[in-house]
Amino acid sequence: MHAFTLSRLLFWFVIFFLVSLLARPWIQDLYLRGQARPRVVEARGDLAADESATITIFDRISPSVVYITTSGQVLDLLTRNVMEVPQGTGTGFLWDDRGHVITNYHVIEDAQAAYVRLANQRSYEASLVGVSPEHDIAVLRIANRGAAAPVPIGTSADLKVGQKVLAIGNPFGLDYTLTTGVISALNRTINSEEGRAIENLIQTDAAINPGNSGGPLIDSAGRVIGMNTAILSATGHSAGIGFAVPVDTINRVVPRLIAYGRYLPPTLGILSDDDLSARLLEGTGVRGVLVLQVQKGSPAARAGLEGAAVDASGNRVGGDVILAVDGVAVDSVDALIDVLDAHAVGDGVHLSVYRQGEVITLEAVLGPPTSKGGSARF
Repeated sequence: MHAFTLSRLLFWFVIFFLVSLLARPWIQDLYLRGQARPRVVEARGDLAADESATITIFDRISPSVVYITTSGQVLDLLTRNVMEVPQGTGTGFLWDDRGHVITNYHVIEDAQAAYVRLANQRSYEASLVGVSPEHDIAVLRIANRGAAAPVPIGTSADLKVGQKVLAIGNPFGLDYTLTTGVISALNRTINSEEGRAIENLIQTDAAINPGNSGGPLIDSAGRVIGMNTAILSATGHSAGIGFAVPVDTINRVVPRLIAYGRYLPPTLGILSDDDLSARLLEGTGVRGVLVLQVQKGSPAARAGLEGAAVDASGNRVGGDVILAVDGVAVDSVDALIDVLDAHAVGDGVHLSVYRQGEVITLEAVLGPPTSKGGSARF
């Protein structure tokens, strides 16, 4: 009897031991669940000075940034109805309290309609005021005046490589995205998708992706210093090399687009050609823009510039060579156009001119273009 009781006890002990082994993980899990509580939150403390500054700038500027969508029209072959279809997206910013919105030309190029959505999520159909493809700038207008404060405008002529910058935009449709970086380089030139050269751009490593185009590039003082326009990337996504149209260019071009609906570049009213100039000036040691013809009644004519002639042997006869404008050397037609483009119609300039073996200075007051297309525009 005693042996039977002992064996039963041993049996139940083994059973209890095995059950304990099997139940141990469950018991531990139950215990740990009972002990699971939120961690004690540590005090964060004050934000760093640069963080606070960035937040303040974003809060100040973002209400003036807009989301732009464009649409085109297609013909339904079955119903023969014309349908409006989405075309693309981009960014813009409020220029003034009259409803003018600035964006890139390539954002609205070939679009049949454009819609502007404000920070308050209200949308408006925009009308096109004017474009300047050579600067990749477009001006739209919405009916809601005073929708938000226009962006504060800075300057770009005094920018330095290494300055902190911020970009606000709508990459991939993710509205009001903020990225930060520095100015990586200045005076860059890139070609647009259509092959147009866009010059004097700001280069930045602030992340810029599709949809950021037309958004503001902002300095650490909270002023707009440029408009994000392009990226250099093999994948089409940000690779740390973005470009922005400088605000000095925007501030010069936009008022003309609002006033005239198109960009009117200041001109001298001369004709020239780089290849012909290089041939006619070969061997003279003179580098500049050879004046081949002066348009009658033009600023160049009033300033006293003289055009060249070519004799029967193909040699140059006379002709002034423009060496510099306001002290800035010009050695090609493009260089001359760039210098003139930094001025406005009505500005006075000093021309350093090589004439018959000596350098003279002439004064000219720039005028509007007198013809469409061709070399006559400068």
